[in-house]
Amino acid sequence: MSDHAQQTEPPHGLDWAALLRAGVQGLGLKPDEFWSLTPAELQLMLGDKGTSAPLLSSGLDALMAAYPDRKEGASR
Repeated sequence: MSDHAQQTEPPHGLDWAALLRAGVQGLGLKPDEFWSLTPAELQLMLGDKGTSAPLLSSGLDALMAAYPDRKEGASR
């Protein structure tokens, strides 16, 4: 067997073993309870807030003032 054949790529996607440990040991779920959850439900139970809050118009205005597209007084 060649050296190339023995090398494996790192796993992609979710680390199911770690998630199962977090659900069963950390949250006290039974395995069937864990597997009945959606990824979003598990994420919520684990305390991960997921995405940040949406950008409000006041935040957009502040960003536009701090980083204008063109300099003041510059012509188009």
